[in-house]
Amino acid sequence: MKFQRLALALSGAGLLAATAVSGSAVAADPKPSLTVKTAKAKVAEAQQRASAKSAVAEPCSSWVGSVDATGFVKSNDVYPAKPPTAEPSLEFKFVGARAAGNWYLAFDAADRLYMYGLFLQGGNLYRHSTAIADSGVITPTATKVGSGWTSFKTIATSNYSIAQPRHAYVYGLNANGSLYRYAQVGTAFKALGSFPGFKSFKAMTVISETATYDTLLMTTTAGALYTVRIPVAATTKPVLKLVRSTGFAAYEALTANTCGERGGSLVTGIDHDTDSGVQYAFSKFNGAATAMTAYGTIPVVFDGTTTTSFTTHYDQLVGE
Repeated sequence: MKFQRLALALSGAGLLAATAVSGSAVAADPKPSLTVKTAKAKVAEAQQRASAKSAVAEPCSSWVGSVDATGFVKSNDVYPAKPPTAEPSLEFKFVGARAAGNWYLAFDAADRLYMYGLFLQGGNLYRHSTAIADSGVITPTATKVGSGWTSFKTIATSNYSIAQPRHAYVYGLNANGSLYRYAQVGTAFKALGSFPGFKSFKAMTVISETATYDTLLMTTTAGALYTVRIPVAATTKPVLKLVRSTGFAAYEALTANTCGERGGSLVTGIDHDTDSGVQYAFSKFNGAATAMTAYGTIPVVFDGTTTTSFTTHYDQLVGE
């Protein structure tokens, strides 16, 4: 199932002046800057694919978003080639963030377009809901949903929403060497325990979401790349598989998007020390047998304090 993104160039996007992380933002420029009909069409296509596979093959791309030190969101559609090519898409004023899970584009119950997701600011966990009006004005609102997150180095989110039983998890990589899992229950989060043995791990993103397990793609400080399959069953331990033993030490962040109908993935590795990113293509992950193509450096400056995957609520990751 093809990953869909909001492939919209937004040069001169209307900026939003965020007054506080726990409140709304106020539009500073009411001029339309977003082709909302196109955005809605892409979400509708994703909804259609969620119920029936498309017979038409579509080109793959990554949708990579970041939040910079001033709280400005920038995203790019990155297309695989040697070297990769990139087009700017969604851009708007947000709030500061040091880590973030995936951002999901969706319709609400009133058929209004918005994005949502989780992010860390200092020691607090926030949920944002970013409204995208038909006029093109983008208005983010962030709500604090948890405290005590100071020791978490990064987070990743899964969102299995296309069938029952559904689940929405947030994974937190803690400086104490454990990987924690929380389930979203309504507007609250329920702790589901932790898994030790992750002291040497550095960056992570979700590559699979199924009814029975999620899979994370994770790097180590020494540069290894692993898949970490985590069954939904609370008492079951993760299953780690080594994909590559070296070559991934530089990356502080990973993003992943599904590519093709056979479970392939486009992965970007982000080096925050050099503000650069590299795009890779992987076959369906299967340990060291996984095929990999390195496309090279993306022609974008990734100067964010956090970088994450943008996607829709209706597209599921099936990389492992």
